[in-house]
Amino acid sequence: MEIKGKVAVVTGGASGIGAGLAERFARESAAGVVVADLNLERAQGVAAGIGGSALAVRCDVSQEAEIQELVRQAKARFGRVDIYCSNAGILGRMGGIELEDALWDKMWQVHGMAHVWAARAVVPEMIERGEGYFLVTASAAGLLNIVETAPYGVTKHAAVAIAEWLRIAYGRKGLRVSCLCPQSVATDMTKDGTGSAGINGVLTPEQVAEVVVQTMREEKFLALPHPEVAKYFQAKGQDYDRWLGGMQKLYAQHAVEGNKP
Repeated sequence: MEIKGKVAVVTGGASGIGAGLAERFARESAAGVVVADLNLERAQGVAAGIGGSALAVRCDVSQEAEIQELVRQAKARFGRVDIYCSNAGILGRMGGIELEDALWDKMWQVHGMAHVWAARAVVPEMIERGEGYFLVTASAAGLLNIVETAPYGVTKHAAVAIAEWLRIAYGRKGLRVSCLCPQSVATDMTKDGTGSAGINGVLTPEQVAEVVVQTMREEKFLALPHPEVAKYFQAKGQDYDRWLGGMQKLYAQHAVEGNKP
């Protein structure tokens, strides 16, 4: 899909990857860009930088009603939604199974149900038109895992699975689906350190947006800004037990450094 002339909604659009996507879509001559975020002031700043083709909307993606309202406002301004980037995410605290249920629940909402709720809001009309694009921002942690935080790794796996299911169910009905799985990106989430995710370098949001645009043009499923992730994912599939052993070593190193979850 070419972005020119399309209307795109980007959640988590006030900063990081979301802002990078919104700004890149505008440069690709999108007919409209909706910058959605919990932080309305920052979203308005991104929209102002884009210009008249942009709309800023406050949206908490952990609430289905707010996603529905976001889509309503996008359609009221631009008439339709051609591209939906379900990008908003949270990191939470480092740790494992001992972390409180409230944190796990919030992660499930933001990294899982938010994609489901968004799909409910936009996919039926996309299928009716025979065209539409749904992008899920997961993480390399969704394909592999991450040793520092169990809730993040687990729920990002869910994000990948949701994207897969959408592609399986609706890919022959005109819906294009891609899943973005970067390692470390220079965002608010990484300002205090990258942890194991930074092993292959830290990319800028602009670099990630470039990969997303190319992935959308080719209509491929996985958008992998860090190409090394594909090799790790292949190794995982070829010898799961060996891969788990390697991750155990990485976890042990993490624990020795005094960061044991």
